[in-house]
Amino acid sequence: MVIENKENTIKEVWKLLEKVEDPEVPVLDVVNMGVARDVFFEEEKLIVVITPTYSGCPAMDVIGHNVKVALKEAGFEDYEVRTTLSPPWTTDWLTPIARQRLKEYGIAPPEDGTPDKGRLLSEDKVIPCPNCNSKNTTMVSIFGSTSCKAHYKCKDCLEPFDYFKCI
Repeated sequence: MVIENKENTIKEVWKLLEKVEDPEVPVLDVVNMGVARDVFFEEEKLIVVITPTYSGCPAMDVIGHNVKVALKEAGFEDYEVRTTLSPPWTTDWLTPIARQRLKEYGIAPPEDGTPDKGRLLSEDKVIPCPNCNSKNTTMVSIFGSTSCKAHYKCKDCLEPFDYFKCI
């Protein structure tokens, strides 16, 4: 592929990355999650930088592979996907679109603010149920279906749900 306008190509790549799903929460894409951090050229090579939600996140290998597949299918030949740990990912990078998609999927999005440290002090955070919006919920386990989520239960609708923890 011959790149005529690098600025337009970068914009196209960002749109392409919005189609790369998180393998653990497929309603999220790497752009709205804040995992895709940068797109640029080093001379003629396209560079895509991604940051894991956790330094040991097992989904990163799959995400990196899926980004490469998307680039290849779009006709890119000279590209590199780089993983960086600095700055570390934070739930602050989730866009409003990602937060809404989480809720619609049945996962309570992270509450605004600082990381969840109240559990260390035996203080449960009030997390609204993504199904019925009740605040009458309780944490069942600080560890949910993945390490970035906690498991909760709604006392009103009785539905269990995951909460995407603040980090």
